[in-house]
Amino acid sequence: MKITVLGAGSWGTTLAILLSENQHDVTLWAHRPEFAKQLQEERENKRYLKCIAFPENLRVLGDILEAVVRSEIVVVATPSQAVRETLTQLNGLDHAQRIFVIVSKGIEVKTGMRMSEVVRDSLPSVHLEQVAILYGPSHAEELSRKQPTTVVVASHDLKTSRKIQEVFTAPMFRVYVNTDVVGVELAGSVKNIMAIAAGIADGVGFGDNAKAAIITRGLAEMSRLGAQYGANPLTFSGLAGIGDLVVTCASRHSRNRYVGEQIGKGRKLQEIIDEMVMIAEGVSTTKAVMDLAKKADVEMPLTEAVYKMLYEGKDARTAVYELMTREPKHELM
Repeated sequence: MKITVLGAGSWGTTLAILLSENQHDVTLWAHRPEFAKQLQEERENKRYLKCIAFPENLRVLGDILEAVVRSEIVVVATPSQAVRETLTQLNGLDHAQRIFVIVSKGIEVKTGMRMSEVVRDSLPSVHLEQVAILYGPSHAEELSRKQPTTVVVASHDLKTSRKIQEVFTAPMFRVYVNTDVVGVELAGSVKNIMAIAAGIADGVGFGDNAKAAIITRGLAEMSRLGAQYGANPLTFSGLAGIGDLVVTCASRHSRNRYVGEQIGKGRKLQEIIDEMVMIAEGVSTTKAVMDLAKKADVEMPLTEAVYKMLYEGKDARTAVYELMTREPKHELM
């Protein structure tokens, strides 16, 4: 199939390589034309994915219209807050037969929309059945080196999910299907906030007990939020939920966990962001999810604590003490 991957970060590049190796006709689009030229010439993404060679059948372009015009599938791998700006450039094309696969995780801050909603709002001609979400515990650093990885693809149309499953499945990349788009998207967004919380605990010097508490209570928070927005509760027990939550809270590859760790060590948020090459999606998502929680009247104490540490400069140990000394609760309520 003719496939375009929008976004030449580590994940977009990894998926472009995987799809090329699956014998598809793949174009990788880079936002900056000079970066696209560099990738095309060097046949390697030295900035985001070192020592992984491009297959011969993978081409790189800096012109988004040229990259997309012939594509049957468009994989959206830009940072979540740039999805709208990127896709708006495609409004002049005919998308009648095109499927959009979103791998960007997050909630748009200015609108509170999930990524599937942003796609359809940016491209009004695109229908529900043309949009799929591909999320799960999947660090580019591992998949690019052919380490076993499992993800889930969700679409409102099961036929679309199964088609994307077939296109992406590879020997070390196992893809499951789902139709709960809302649940998969919310899980994939909230888990990044919990990764920041886990990193803060690491930075302060807390141990395994704290990490386990963050993962389990984080799961409770994403489940409560999902229930208010119509998600299937079982989704949060799957790859986009507990699967991605565990890997991103524990992994040395997690950018969100790294941000939290630095906050826990007493550094300022802007200082941390300024030195990072790649984007930690949980930083902006924390704002957006707090707004969603308030609108739905959902209690999310961990998310609120992370928000206060990131944006109000609250001391990490003080925030943890306040969490631990809240009024006792029933675990399942």
